[in-house]
Amino acid sequence: MTPSETQAIVTLSLLAAFVDGEKHERERAEIKRIAEGLSQADGVNLPTLYQDVLMKRVSLASVLGKLKSTESRQLAYEMAVCVCDADGAQSDSERMFLADVRTSLGLGASAAGFSQQAEEIAAVPVAATAVATAANSPDGAELDKTILNAAILNGALELLPETLSTMAIIPLQMKLVYRIGQAHGYQLDSGHVKDFLATVGVGLTSQYLEQAGRKLLGGLLGKVGGGLLRGLGNQAVSSGMSFASTYALGHVAKRYYAGGRTLSAQMLKDAFSGVVKEGQSLQTQYLPAIQEKARTLDAGKVLSLVRGA
Repeated sequence: MTPSETQAIVTLSLLAAFVDGEKHERERAEIKRIAEGLSQADGVNLPTLYQDVLMKRVSLASVLGKLKSTESRQLAYEMAVCVCDADGAQSDSERMFLADVRTSLGLGASAAGFSQQAEEIAAVPVAATAVATAANSPDGAELDKTILNAAILNGALELLPETLSTMAIIPLQMKLVYRIGQAHGYQLDSGHVKDFLATVGVGLTSQYLEQAGRKLLGGLLGKVGGGLLRGLGNQAVSSGMSFASTYALGHVAKRYYAGGRTLSAQMLKDAFSGVVKEGQSLQTQYLPAIQEKARTLDAGKVLSLVRGA
């Protein structure tokens, strides 16, 4: 793909992020940070892109017009779908936006099928396979193992070139937090889990944008076939952020629910930032396990993976 097409894909993703007009200010700030970070880290000319989108200085038609290749059109649509589904099922405005994109790009039934797959992943309940645990008597060592396994799995999903694999990371993180809360006697719902993630500083839409954006700009996203081997040999594409963020979410959730949910929002943020750094330092140690897990994953069964977590 050309640099112009890459920039158009990121622009479309930002348009998709704001199409429902209901983003919390903290999520807007995260999206802005990510747009600026991608610009600085990867050399793509995006210094004013966030403001252009927010102030409606770019039109959908002008963005779509830059997508010349079949590959770029398909990938742009898939990323837009995943952005819309990252924080839950599509709203009416998001559904209309995606239909407009699909029609304008001349995409067929396979594109509509992709949207359906993404909707199904977004709709999987956090409590789908929860197992009852005696309240207030969790096995700490077992929880630590669960957290590490979840971090390795999400680190492996980050290496896969398919867009749905990237999207699966968020619901798997939500299920991890749910399971930890349940182990400590708390029956949570998806709303509480989303609030917990937002409080520690993990926005759903912004996290997907960051993960997918780095994979896209690193040349991994969409490279089906040789993409996996390329990802295994170039972990720097996304710096292992999914391993670290999942590891941190798990351990901060464990501390929070074990302590009776008494930590303040600032304490949660500070704890998360500290454990993310710990997770980043551990990522190199567990890289062989992440790579091995990636080799065993079937990207065509992402929905089953999320349902069975």
